[in-house]
Amino acid sequence: MSLPFLKMHGAGNDFVIFDARQRPIRLTPQQVQKIAARNNAVTKGCDQVIVMEPSAKAGVFMRIYNADGSEVGSCGNATRCVAWLVMDESGNDHCVVQTTEGLLECTRTGEWLVMVDMGAARLDAKSIPLAAGIDRKHIPLSYGVLKDGVAVGMGNPHIVYFVDDAETADLATYGAIIEESIAIFPERVNVSAAQVIGPNRIKLRVWERGAGLTKACGTAACATLVAAAEQGKTGYAADIDMPGGTLSIEWRGDGHVLMTGPVEKEFAGVVEL
Repeated sequence: MSLPFLKMHGAGNDFVIFDARQRPIRLTPQQVQKIAARNNAVTKGCDQVIVMEPSAKAGVFMRIYNADGSEVGSCGNATRCVAWLVMDESGNDHCVVQTTEGLLECTRTGEWLVMVDMGAARLDAKSIPLAAGIDRKHIPLSYGVLKDGVAVGMGNPHIVYFVDDAETADLATYGAIIEESIAIFPERVNVSAAQVIGPNRIKLRVWERGAGLTKACGTAACATLVAAAEQGKTGYAADIDMPGGTLSIEWRGDGHVLMTGPVEKEFAGVVEL
């Protein structure tokens, strides 16, 4: 079977996107793994594989697969890319993207800039999800400089560690270990090392659940701002600098988190399954 795809990225977080709005596409975990593999000569690999599907409630339904083949409910950078495609088709500057976690309001704020209302940050154990009896603000998982992590849910689970130097935090070694701590995070967890630069700027590196080290992660940026603002390390809005680019995050008074950042088309192609 031949499937056309579009390769896009948001702040370096890259995606292979399939359009299944006219004909269904069902991918197995093994197919996702092959599409996402960095040695794939056609796709050049990716962090997530995205399938655009019809929606009765929104402009599009976005199905999200991590590079390991697992399906997840939220990806902020992919949401911006898919929203940009829908808005570019319609000529409108607003659209709604549906995921398994709910409806996301999206607005085009520049030629290649999109803002997404990521919904309310999830700060209770059940919705993160986090094992019962664990203090969300003091997670008992310590490795090297990664100590006293804070858990935040953004449609997927995150642990944020505040460190003196994000570059020296050994996510390559400890990210996978922390990710698989299912006794504390039953659905595994995304791991962030955050260095507060100032009241409105944070440097961030992320180990993404099912994908590994990534150039950017939108939901991790959202979770980090929430954790920082809670602890008084920053205000309620900040720029989050990641290896692939910068996202602007705001935690509103109603609990919703707004994420604004760039999108970019890389190339189109056809993959054989």
